[in-house]
Amino acid sequence: MTEFLALVLFLFTFGVLLIGYPVAFSLGGSALLFAFIGTVTDAFDPAFLEAIPNRISGTLSNELLVAIPLFIFMGVMLEKSKIAEDLLDTMGQVFGGLAGGLGISVTIVGMLLAASTGIVGATVVTMGLLSLPSMMKRGYCPRIATGTICASGTLGQIIPPSIVLVLLGDVISSAYQQAQLDQGIYSPESVTVGDLFLGALIPGFVLVGLYIVYLIGVAIFQPHRVPPIPAEERKVSKELLVQVLTVLIPPVLLIVLVLGSILTGVATPTEAASVGSVGAIILAASKRMFNIAILKEVMRTTTEVTAMVFMILIGASLFALVFRGFGGDDIVRDFLTSLPGGVFGAMLLVMLVLFLLGFFLDFIEITFVVIPIVAPILLTMGVDPVWLGIMIALNLQTSFLTPPFGFSLFYLRGVAPDSISTMDIYRGVMPFIAIQILVLMMLAYWPSLATWLPDLVYG
Repeated sequence: MTEFLALVLFLFTFGVLLIGYPVAFSLGGSALLFAFIGTVTDAFDPAFLEAIPNRISGTLSNELLVAIPLFIFMGVMLEKSKIAEDLLDTMGQVFGGLAGGLGISVTIVGMLLAASTGIVGATVVTMGLLSLPSMMKRGYCPRIATGTICASGTLGQIIPPSIVLVLLGDVISSAYQQAQLDQGIYSPESVTVGDLFLGALIPGFVLVGLYIVYLIGVAIFQPHRVPPIPAEERKVSKELLVQVLTVLIPPVLLIVLVLGSILTGVATPTEAASVGSVGAIILAASKRMFNIAILKEVMRTTTEVTAMVFMILIGASLFALVFRGFGGDDIVRDFLTSLPGGVFGAMLLVMLVLFLLGFFLDFIEITFVVIPIVAPILLTMGVDPVWLGIMIALNLQTSFLTPPFGFSLFYLRGVAPDSISTMDIYRGVMPFIAIQILVLMMLAYWPSLATWLPDLVYG
């Protein structure tokens, strides 16, 4: 009876989420409903619910999670100060003389925006509004244009400092400590957000590099699909040099300062995020895009997104508690450890499930609900925590890009003109999905792509 209720709880919650009910209340409400049913039927010990206040208190007092509102503030402030618009214009001028140059510019700016905002939806919408009209005006193939924008917009999943990696870092760290305690290791090692940031650098840059290689290949073999910017629209070299120095260098320096301080251990992610927020204000002020109205709008957006994240986290904590009370953890552990193929079989199944869940759930729900269930089991089986975190991030990034349900596709469809069909968007992302899968396979075959840098710096 207990095992049956654990399975029904998971399926019921998933069904409520698909209906469109708010995520935080779907998780918490479903958990409380099944806790009541379990208590009435003697299948659940209500003593588990006594841990709820401590769970909520622990969540709200977690210093690492304070970095989330600060990183969100930094990203929204950079967005409102039109940094993205200036970056696109500048990079377009730098590469615009080449066939495919505008697509390469969009990819590089997408990488920079990913490093500054870390929010996939915001990046895709911003890139779609700013670059899609420009690419279509210059004669780009709609499939190449939409595919490039969707793919570069999802880089916020993997390019640090990413909110996805901050949240994953917290969850993976807890799971790793739990896995070691389950193995009788009472002085457990820890894994930090800095480890995940370092682990994501090489796969992230490989991904960006392959995107650019693909665009160069299209430019060589089908130049009519990615024409250069006409000479009369390009600036002379002196003007361009000044524009690069004034537009490109400041945000890049800010990103390097924030990321570098975390990776070198000079600052914690929270401290670095606060520096990034102040830096974003200074950049906005230098562009005369900082005033009380903009500050209010940025703070309102930051508060809304932060409240959503923490409400989901509280709901997910309650769900995990009740799921564990029904013995759900043991069911999942027994199932994964009994699969043929050992660690490989368990890892493959988890990646497939996460990929499918990525069609329907955002990374926040998956990170807080699914990862705490499966990660301790995989880590107990000997999987490296940094490699696991990067594999999950890349996997979800691929899921968000894959038709017919990829979130990135919906975001772009919402801002793309009617002249661009949904099938254009679907077909446009296919080469980039192939690149994503290739990088996932490379990372699966060579885990050192994710583990070498952390071991070198912190080892």
